[in-house]
Amino acid sequence: MFEKTGVATREMVMTKFPPIERINKGPVAVVECYQKIPCNPCQTACPVGAIEIGDDINNIPQRDEERCGGCGVCVAKCPGLAIMIVDGSKSAETVEFRIPYEFLPLPKAGETVVGLDRAGKPVCKAKVLKVLNPPAFDRTPVVTLEVDRKYLYDFRNFRREAE
Repeated sequence: MFEKTGVATREMVMTKFPPIERINKGPVAVVECYQKIPCNPCQTACPVGAIEIGDDINNIPQRDEERCGGCGVCVAKCPGLAIMIVDGSKSAETVEFRIPYEFLPLPKAGETVVGLDRAGKPVCKAKVLKVLNPPAFDRTPVVTLEVDRKYLYDFRNFRREAE
């Protein structure tokens, strides 16, 4: 299926997420790279060495979930928009996601948006908590959203409501 659609299966997704205990402990990166391609900005960007590619630049990145503090530097540096930060430590009902978002206009804090799955289908409502877009992010804004916990493994992006 992945080879035809480019959409990761639930089984594939689950291999990229750390255990729920780690997610509930605090922010951590989820690196959704599924194919070997020559790329390593995430490794270079990580200030604590929590993401490793190894000697072959084609290797799939490996994340050390205990070393990762979820700083999010890797999110804006990934040219494939394949990294997000998840944080389940703030609420028993919701999870925070920090995701790259390269569409205009950018959402505003407090806005409610439509949460999308990996195939682009609506799955939930999400609340925008923060939008960061400093020059260091090289035109890849990072949006922090609050999502109902039951969509932890389904939510991957969002679209703004029609104005």
